[in-house]
This record gives sequence, C-alpha cells and structure tokens, in this order.
Amino acid sequence: MKPHSVVVLAAIIVLLLSPPSTQAQSDVAAERVDALLATMTLEAKVAQMFMVNLFGPTLTNAGRDMLETWGPGAVVLLNSNVEDRPPVQVTDLVNSYQQTITDAGGVPLFVAVDQEGGLIQRLRTGFTTWPVPMLLTAAADADLAYAVGQGMAAELRAVGVNMNLAPVADLQTNRANPVIGRRSFGSYPTPVGDTLAALIQGMQVSGVMATVKHFPGHGDTDEDSHTTLPVLDLNRARMDAIELPPFVAAIEAEVGAVMGAHIWFPALEPTESLPASLSTNIMGALLRDDLGYEGIAITDALDMDAIDTVYSPENAAIQAIIAGNDMILIGANAGEAIQARSMQAVVDAVRAGEISEARIDESVRRILAAKARFGVLDWQPAPSPPQMPTEANAALVEEIFNAGVTVARDEAGLLPLEDDSSVGIAFPGTRYGIRAACEGYADGVNWLAFNGSPTQADVAAARGLAQRVDVMIVFTRDVDFDPAQADLVNALPPDKTVVVALQSVYDLLAFPEISTYVLTYSPLDPALDAACAALFGAIAPSTRAAVDLDQPPTQ
Repeated sequence: MKPHSVVVLAAIIVLLLSPPSTQAQSDVAAERVDALLATMTLEAKVAQMFMVNLFGPTLTNAGRDMLETWGPGAVVLLNSNVEDRPPVQVTDLVNSYQQTITDAGGVPLFVAVDQEGGLIQRLRTGFTTWPVPMLLTAAADADLAYAVGQGMAAELRAVGVNMNLAPVADLQTNRANPVIGRRSFGSYPTPVGDTLAALIQGMQVSGVMATVKHFPGHGDTDEDSHTTLPVLDLNRARMDAIELPPFVAAIEAEVGAVMGAHIWFPALEPTESLPASLSTNIMGALLRDDLGYEGIAITDALDMDAIDTVYSPENAAIQAIIAGNDMILIGANAGEAIQARSMQAVVDAVRAGEISEARIDESVRRILAAKARFGVLDWQPAPSPPQMPTEANAALVEEIFNAGVTVARDEAGLLPLEDDSSVGIAFPGTRYGIRAACEGYADGVNWLAFNGSPTQADVAAARGLAQRVDVMIVFTRDVDFDPAQADLVNALPPDKTVVVALQSVYDLLAFPEISTYVLTYSPLDPALDAACAALFGAIAPSTRAAVDLDQPPTQ
C-alpha cells in the first residue's frame, strides 16, 4: 500500500469513529426545526414570538390558561415571581411552566430573567450576589470573564432558567444617565467588548442564552426609557467608533439575542420619535444588514412609557414585528388578557395581509433554532431542590475583586504602603468590616470611625490624625449623595491622602487634588478584603479604571 493511501485510510477511520461534525449537527437541527415548524398553526407560530409574564410565585389559573391556550415561546420571571424566593421555589415554578406547556403539546419555553449582576439581579435569595459588571472589565482577564459567565449560567440552569436578559453593552459615557450607570461594563469600547464576548461565551457554553442590550446603545442618554422616549442625535461615524463596537463583539461571540432600545436615533431613523426597537432601519438595516446578525432580535418591554404612552399593546407588537424583531417582550404592567389580545392582533394582521406569514416563519425558525441550540427542545424537569454552585461562585467573586480593584491614580507614589510608614485609616462607622479586613496587614494603624455622614467633629478628628501619620487613608461611598464626605477628604493634605471609593467611581470629582485614588466599584464585603490587600501590597491591583473619570458632574 502506498504511503498516501495509508494516510487516506487513517483519515477515513478517524471520520468514522468521530462524533458528527458541527455542520452535520447543524443540518440535523435545521431539519428538526423545519419539521416542527411545518406542524404549527399560525396561532402557534405567532405565540412563539411572544415572551410573556405570568403573575405570581405559583402558576395561577390565568397563567395556566395562557400556556395551554396560546403556548407562548418564552416567559420572563419578574419580581412577582421570584422576589425574596429561594432557589427551590424558583425551580418548582419554572418546572410547572414547562410541564404545563409540554403536557398541552406545546414547544418548551425559553424561561428568561434579568440577572446582570450588581444593581439588576432578579434572583437574589440563595443566589450569588455578583458585583457590578465594570469591576470585571477592570480585571482585564478574559478567562475570568468566561468563568463568570459559566458561574452565572450554572445557577440559572440549576433552577431551570435557560435565557438571561443580560449583559448590558451600553457604555458609561454620560454620567447623568439615570438608568444605565453602574449597570455598564465601562466607558471604553474595546475592553468592554472583550469582556462582554468572554462572558457571553462562558454563559452560552454552559447552556444559557445571553441577550445583549440595549441596541444600538443606551449609554449616552440623560433620560430613562421606562418613563419617556430619550433622543440620541449621534451620527453614524460616532456610533461606529463608540456605541456599536461592544455589540459587534457580542455578535462575533455568537450571542443568542440582541435587545432593541426604546430610544429615537434621528441620524439612523428619519421618522420622528420612532424608537430603535420599532425601526426597520435599525433592527433591520443596521442590525441584520450592516452588522450581519442572524440570531434573535427582541424588543425591550413594550409596557415601558417610551412605548405604551404612544402605542396600544396590539399596535406595538405589530410594529415591532414589521421592524424586524423576532420576539416581543411584554413586562409586568400588562396582564394575561392584554398579552393574549396582542398575540391575536398579530394573527389578525397576518390574515389581513399586513404581515406575511413568511415573515412570521422567518422569526419562528430563528427561535426554534435557538431552542435546539440551547437544548430547550429536549426539556427535562430541573432537579428540586436544585444543587446550587454558590460556594464555588463565592470564591469567584473574591477573585473578581482581587483582579479588578484599581489604583486609578497614585501621583505621590504612596502605594503599596511602606512597612515603616505610619498609617491612619478613616472609615464609615457602619462598615467595621474595613477594620477587620485591614488589621492583619500592619500593626499600629491609627483608626478613626466617622459617622455615615461626617460631622464637623469628624472632620477635625481626621485633620488631626493626618498631621500625626505619614499616610492617611479614607474610605468613601457615593459622595454625590453625601457631600459631607468630601468636606472630610478636602480637609486633609492631598499629597499624603489615599481615597478608597467603595461604590461610585466618581467620588474623585469632589476632591480632584487628592494624589492617590483607589476604586472597588462595588461596596460588597469582598471589596474590603481586596482594597486592603491592594493598599498593603498583598495583591497587584489593576491600574486602569474601567470608566472615564473625567466626566463632568451630573447637571
């Protein structure tokens, strides 16, 4: 036998023994989707395009009727379902949804939740408390971001949740933004995009579909789309450079869903006051054609004031589908009856020729393909009580803080603290964990606990302590909301004062002369350990803030 024949034979054997290729698996999934789609009525197909909410911590009669009659494609878990409820109750609720719809012959559900970490985290009791996302960007570690995605997904999958309405891709470019802020991963497009991509990949490889939001960017608004329609008059060149790169990174990471924003972008959509979420130019031309996105496009909640003060629920749903959305999200302000009327309105619009059935099929095929991709079509009840990976995730949270705590400024070279330096530490008396976290690093630290809002006596005591030590450290928390903290800091010699900001990254703007500034991004207890370790040189902190600290104060 000739040598090249041996190589060919070996290759054939490898192919025969290898599992099916990704392409073969994709072909099988596509055949399965086509076969399923062919069996569905128009009503069933339209229902797949709706993410409904079902009120209450247990399945009500109205909720059961919704699942059995319409068979929607997805359910979102809101506060009425999960607030203050432990994992076992969440699991039992999700299982009841899935069992009801499958017993009725329907397609298993995407079960979604807002689990961003930080400020927005629907599942809290018995779940990991994740820090704000910008801490992860400061860590600048793709492997760590990937692990966080896996850790988040492990908890969600344990309770039967298979879709996360996260992460946020909006940049923190406007300090006056009332709704994004610390939900953002940061101010800079490239590091935010890198972190998003790794997080998404970790989440999705673990079986939970990620949803990047709010396309094409909610970061530079100074209004909240929950209460009004913000307007962002940004040209395309600016958006290509700033707003869009994080979304592009998410799309390249094969994110499962992209959520549209309820914001009017006049440069992209000429129709006055038409939000991105309802715009063919944005959800179609920009997202599909320009950025090449092939996954699920989903609206933000259609009961937000940016929408429901202008459109009826029925008309909003129809307009969203015409714009190119595959899935319609309806929030807590609309009950089951309103949601059912919205589905029926879309069915009627198809029968009237306002929307083609081929357009419906296009979206349903995407939804079913995603359900095949994430194992939803093969749903099995989640074990109850669930096995929660909270211990492993707690260790992961500590790792995030150690990697992300940031020395954003050290003009006087005060850090790490020298062994022979005399040190004073002033801290809010409500956070005695700061003393416990720092005490082990040095003997003879001079401690000063001040009132949550420092008094003039606290200011005088801090000034006196600063005169007796080589380095003065002050822990602050959200100076914008308590300017008395700035009075204390500004009373100290700036060239030997270190400020550790426990929450708002913008505390520095209240005392710009301070030479050394440390960020923890989040006030959670692990932040205290990480901050002390960075101060005393036990860990090497990050040196680049995830946000632009030069943004002007809120107007």
